[in-house]
Amino acid sequence: FHIEAHLEGISDISRRLGMAAAIMLISLIGGRIIPSFTRNWLVRENPGRLPAPFDRFDKASLVISATALGAWTFAPDHGASGTLMAVAAVCQAWRLQRWAGERTLRDPLVLILHLAYAFVPIGLAFVSASIFFPAMVPAAAGLHALGTGAVGAMTLAVMTRATLGHTGLKLKAGRGALFIFVAVLLAGSLRVLAAFVPNGAVIDMAGAAWVAAFAGFALVYGTALMMPKAR
Repeated sequence: FHIEAHLEGISDISRRLGMAAAIMLISLIGGRIIPSFTRNWLVRENPGRLPAPFDRFDKASLVISATALGAWTFAPDHGASGTLMAVAAVCQAWRLQRWAGERTLRDPLVLILHLAYAFVPIGLAFVSASIFFPAMVPAAAGLHALGTGAVGAMTLAVMTRATLGHTGLKLKAGRGALFIFVAVLLAGSLRVLAAFVPNGAVIDMAGAAWVAAFAGFALVYGTALMMPKAR
């Protein structure tokens, strides 16, 4: 980042590379923990269709996504990058639906993982659309769907679950967790909307929701994180 900014005066490649790395981490790690947590909850609470196990389709989706993100990093306006992004979006969307997220509506701690991951195919699709239809779809829409949406929501989803587990609290989403989840999903959605609507008020609302989500996490779980683990 700093080297590119020093040599070129801009850091576009580095910023896209950082975003690509974050999305691949979500795709790889999320692709393991989301179906695992979903399976565990469904077996216990709602027997029926279970998430598909990690298989060759998941591996192919990861390879396609990595290739698409790599192409976009270095050639963000090329048609090949747009095509690869579109294929990656379809693969990621199909991958997500294989995890039976629609069957987890009764457990917000599991559901939020699916909703956060949904921003990945949405973001990839927006990036692809912005390459082919730049007059209709701004590039910022895809960036914010991936950043504010996928990275932001997944970060809080995993932080909340990990905090409950490692502090000895009951693995259940209370009102505080629900507030955090709604706020971060609202922040991601509004920030994407702001790319289409040139209105500062929408950006302000997105920012307020973002601050509310992370400040809410600190307020709700800060004390538990600083205290000895409950037994």
